[in-house]
Amino acid sequence: LLIGHAICDFALQGEFLSLAKNRHANLAQFFGDKEVPRGLWFHALGAHSLIHAAPVWWITGSVGLAALEVVLHGLIAFAKCEGWTRFSTDQFLHVACKVTYVVVIGLNCPLATWHP
Repeated sequence: LLIGHAICDFALQGEFLSLAKNRHANLAQFFGDKEVPRGLWFHALGAHSLIHAAPVWWITGSVGLAALEVVLHGLIAFAKCEGWTRFSTDQFLHVACKVTYVVVIGLNCPLATWHP
């Protein structure tokens, strides 16, 4: 799970997505004179969160944990973009999520075993 996180948060996250998920970012370098599409940040943050849910689903086989990852990753990334947390806290929270998923699986909680 940590390897999946590292791949998604660093290797797969290009400059555009890294900036576009932040509603405060200046995206002029990508759009030039054109207006930035309204609400782009929300779609970028959602895409970023879904990318992170993929390895959680593939590794655990749990749709429930993948859905939880979408929500939690989105909230954590939003908090960092708002300046409420910094990089270290952001990464700590992401790692804490993965550790929690392992505990949930170990305890055989219904969320971990939910498969459509």
